[in-house]
Amino acid sequence: MNKRILAISAIVFTAAFLRLIPHAPNFSPIGAIALFGGAYLNRKYLAYLIPFAALLLSDVFLGFYGIGMLVTYGAFAVSIFLGSQLKKNLTWYNVAFASVVSSVSFFLITNLVFFYPIASGLYTHNISGVINCYAAGLPFFQNTLVSDLVYNALFFGSFYLLNVNIPALQTEKN
Repeated sequence: MNKRILAISAIVFTAAFLRLIPHAPNFSPIGAIALFGGAYLNRKYLAYLIPFAALLLSDVFLGFYGIGMLVTYGAFAVSIFLGSQLKKNLTWYNVAFASVVSSVSFFLITNLVFFYPIASGLYTHNISGVINCYAAGLPFFQNTLVSDLVYNALFFGSFYLLNVNIPALQTEKN
């Protein structure tokens, strides 16, 4: 492995470790891990493999969570894809915009599963149930959005500074 892949992997796995530390509900780095990995890992298989491996490793310690886990991993894949689109025009504005889009898509995808009876009997199976489901998730969404913005600023900013100060990271392609 080259130095660039190792540096990116270190950031991703360190971030996954942060999930194990007590934090506010949904204030975790998983959205940022996905966006960052997608943006900086140039080989498509690595862009998915490394962030998914970090997420899975942290889930080994946190515990597995049934159908919600599959939905979470699917939403995670969407965020990796969004990150891969960032690499074409990587600016602070695009990172911030992609962070918001990633948070919104994660919210929409993961909360929809709780509407369906197979995952939860909490909501009626009609438009009112969908509205109630999303309304109940809004406090968690606010934490997801803030954490994605904070962690993405931290990860993208840190890697930018590493690139400026360690020339080997600039020239190595992964």
